[in-house]
Amino acid sequence: MHALTYHSPGRVVVADVPMPVIGAPTDAIVKVTLAGICGTDLHVVRGDFAGMVPGAVVGHEFVGEVITVGASVLHLRPGDRVMGSDFTACGHCRWCDGGNHWHCRERGFFGTGSAFGDRLSGAQAEYVRVPHADTTLALLPSSCPPEAAILIGDNLATGWAAVERAALEPGDCVAVIGGGAVGQLTALSAQIASAGIVVVIEPNARRRAFAQSHGSLAAHPDEAGALVSKLTDGAGADVVIEAVGGNGPIDLAMSLARPRGRIVSIGTHAAETYAFPVARAFRDEMTVSFAIGDPIRLRTRLLRLVAAGALDPTVVIDARGTLSDAPDLYRQLETQQRLKAIVIP
Repeated sequence: MHALTYHSPGRVVVADVPMPVIGAPTDAIVKVTLAGICGTDLHVVRGDFAGMVPGAVVGHEFVGEVITVGASVLHLRPGDRVMGSDFTACGHCRWCDGGNHWHCRERGFFGTGSAFGDRLSGAQAEYVRVPHADTTLALLPSSCPPEAAILIGDNLATGWAAVERAALEPGDCVAVIGGGAVGQLTALSAQIASAGIVVVIEPNARRRAFAQSHGSLAAHPDEAGALVSKLTDGAGADVVIEAVGGNGPIDLAMSLARPRGRIVSIGTHAAETYAFPVARAFRDEMTVSFAIGDPIRLRTRLLRLVAAGALDPTVVIDARGTLSDAPDLYRQLETQQRLKAIVIP
């Protein structure tokens, strides 16, 4: 079959790879009908994560059709249209029972090497093997367009998880650092959750314009402090959500938050350490936390919002192509010419 594979840092290629096969009775094989390219995939291709080897299939966002299932799969059958989660979970351990699927000891993250668990082949391919299929997959309802389901499977779930973790209250001033797909969907999630003001902080002018056209204010990072101060009479943002990754964006988040402010980081981090301003955090009683989206837990709620017309995550999609187009789409995303790309394998 054809798949997009990691070649070397900064380069992906389309290659012929073996068809996936059932490896455990809880597996399913899915024919991928749509796959997404995510900011995390850019980290993978840059070589930021451990365990990526030449020839590894990349990608973790997908919808498709079940082709075959293992003997222990109970709720899916061949022919079912399904939406995926970006990672797998067993569905019955203490973590899964509590709705914390990311911490399942049997977690696998599609197409990201060994950085987040055992290697698991990615979904930017014609077919993908899905472990723990009854938990990892969900039936795709007719009320949800496949492109929306792609975003529920990672980007939107991440943005919504940030809003939940921040304990956002009606009327809060929310600053979102980063105007990529995750940042934009975080801003939309904050609006749905009754934020008073949402400010997207982003150096790219096109992305700032996108945020403004979808209900947020926008500012260049150099101007963010002055704008947030003006909007809050000098107090600072109630909530700051960092959606870029890296120590610099966390520094910016700390500078924008008010005393007793809540900072949530959902950007992908590769650095092992950070010089945390402990004295300031103590003095101002600040809360700093991290969140990873859990589509398995959140997808029912997000599907309802999409079906009701309250939220359309597909507004961030501005590029579509076939698998052969994917290497060029990666380049366009890396250079911020595009916001979100969808691939038809």
